[in-house]
Amino acid sequence: MSAQGNVLWFTGLSGSGKTTTAAFVRNELLAQSRRVELLDGDELRQTICKGLGFTREERMENIKRIVYVAGLLAKHGVDVLVSAITPYAEMREYAREKLPGYMEIFVQCPLDECERRDVKGLYAKARRGELNHFTGISDPYDIPLNPDITICTASASLEQNNAVILARLGYK
Repeated sequence: MSAQGNVLWFTGLSGSGKTTTAAFVRNELLAQSRRVELLDGDELRQTICKGLGFTREERMENIKRIVYVAGLLAKHGVDVLVSAITPYAEMREYAREKLPGYMEIFVQCPLDECERRDVKGLYAKARRGELNHFTGISDPYDIPLNPDITICTASASLEQNNAVILARLGYK
């Protein structure tokens, strides 16, 4: 049986660069012949989390499903990169409690920069009141108090953030 895989949990506002950073890290790990899988929150909402809304309870159920899948993969030696907003501290605490090898990565980015990057226009819709429970606008984001790693996508490059993450993992 393979050693337990790591679970790198990328948390941050919509548009902060979670998936972009996670995909870059995934590609670096694949280049090192590591077994790795990226679980993207947006993609999961179209599949195993389909039908879930954005109330606090539904968001928690969404995270529980992601934690379950990440745990299965990690148990079989796969490094799992999860890119999901995960807005509430209780969600991240749940993931940390359930997942051996859990590492919380706070993808920090100012709200105005996230709004500037928003190609889907979600922030504008939220500001007009057309989207309920939108994290950072009409729903809170609990800033992580003690993440394992904090990266800033507004002031550091993908390469710089990747180097910080891989160094923390003890990888090249």
